[in-house]
This record gives sequence, C-alpha cells and structure tokens, in this order.
Amino acid sequence: MYEDQVDLQLIEASQKGDTKAFDVLVIRYQTRVYKIVARLVKDPNETMDVCQEVFIKAFRALKKFRGDSSFYTWLYRIAINTSKNYLISQGHRLPSIGFEIIDMERFSAKNGPKENGTPEHILMRDEIEHLVYDTIDHLPQDLRTAIILREIDGLSYDEIANIMHCPVGTVRSRIFRARAAIDKTVQPLIQQ
Repeated sequence: MYEDQVDLQLIEASQKGDTKAFDVLVIRYQTRVYKIVARLVKDPNETMDVCQEVFIKAFRALKKFRGDSSFYTWLYRIAINTSKNYLISQGHRLPSIGFEIIDMERFSAKNGPKENGTPEHILMRDEIEHLVYDTIDHLPQDLRTAIILREIDGLSYDEIANIMHCPVGTVRSRIFRARAAIDKTVQPLIQQ
C-alpha cells in the first residue's frame, strides 16, 4: 500500500507540472515496462523504442489518470496496447503473450522436486519447466493471459480484472482452470 501512496503523490505532482516527479515514476517502472514490451517485441532495439513511446503516451495521458486502478495497472495497459500497435504498424503478426526463461524463475510447480543440485533433480526441474512452458503456450488466450498476469507479473485479481475488462470472479475462474491444466500435465512427471 505504501508504494501506491508514493505513486499517487508522484502522479499528483506530475499532473501539476512537476516533470521531475514523472522522471521518478519512469525510474520506478522502466524495468517492469521493458519486460512487458520485450515479451511482445522481440528485438531489443525496437523494445527500447516502444518503451520510450509507452512513457511518452503515459506522460501525455497522465492528466486523465483518475486512480481507479493502480498506476502500474494503468501503465501496463498502455505498454500492452503500444506494443501491439507497434507490431501491427510494422506488419508483424501479434504473438500470444508467452513466457520468457527469466520469468520462469518466479514460477514454480507447487509439488515440484526440491532442488538439491544432483543431475537427476536438475534434469527433472528442466523437464517440469519445459512441460509448464508448453502447457501454458497451448492454453486458450484468456487463460494464458490471466495466469501470466498473476504468476509472472504478480498482479492482484482486481488489477487483472481491470486489464482484462472482466469481473474478478471470471479472473479467478480462468486462473483456476489454467492452474488445473498445468497440474494435470505436470502430475504424471512428478509421480514417476
């Protein structure tokens, strides 16, 4: 909650014309925005350009920010939309939001093997990670997006509902179904 209060103070100062306050917001969120954009825009140079565009759009639209959602949720939506618009303008096909290897560090199977560094455990962990990646990649878009926003980006159910424009109950259901699909494919490997 403290982080949201700091954001609100910075936003209020920015809305009154304090550009240094907006610079602080950029510093606070530039890494997270980069990761969002990089998932869709694969080229690092293009990713940097799109990130810059995200913050330009956010700066221009900041006067319209009402605080109905957290600043990060609002910025996340701008980042996704800007990335998709960029890809369309470049004639690229829109990819599904997928996992990156670095993101997998934050996602672990509930019943996965404990890491003890033996080759067998490392192999098992790698197999489980591959299976989780594959399962998530084959989920329907709405389930895939919900599970990524929750497990990878760490957003609350309310924030996800806001981003996906659906009720919180629908978000919970999608995340439950995504987790069930992952568990169903991972369990046979764990039980070996």
